[in-house]
Amino acid sequence: MSRVMVLNGPNLGRLGSREPDVYGNQDLSALRVLLVEKAAEGVEIDLRQTDDEAELVHWLHEAVDARTPVILNPAAFTHYSYALRDAAALVTKAGIPLVEVHISNPHAREEFRHRSVISGIATGVIAGFGFDSYVLALEAVRRAG
Repeated sequence: MSRVMVLNGPNLGRLGSREPDVYGNQDLSALRVLLVEKAAEGVEIDLRQTDDEAELVHWLHEAVDARTPVILNPAAFTHYSYALRDAAALVTKAGIPLVEVHISNPHAREEFRHRSVISGIATGVIAGFGFDSYVLALEAVRRAG
């Protein structure tokens, strides 16, 4: 494993300023620094964020084609995007690890956040540990790869 895609869905580009009581005060740049620091030597962290569902789907296709493990925070798409679910299933069906992550614990929040259409096809799910959710996912991907 020489690269891990860390894909983030809608509104996560606002980390650091969006609901800091839920998501913390750090932004994606801080997440990138943390993951690069925690990654094994020689592992590239390819961190991306989009508010566009189609772009996220295309990135998952790219992961399949390149056989690249994925850490995915689908954000609001978690709860209803069957297009994203189908693209994520392509990853796992190809035998490539895909870990669903969430900064907060969706089950401790509003009821509409309790259901994930991604969880059932993900290699694993890590939620509720802030940015450490990503660090734990990075370790899980390393072990699975």
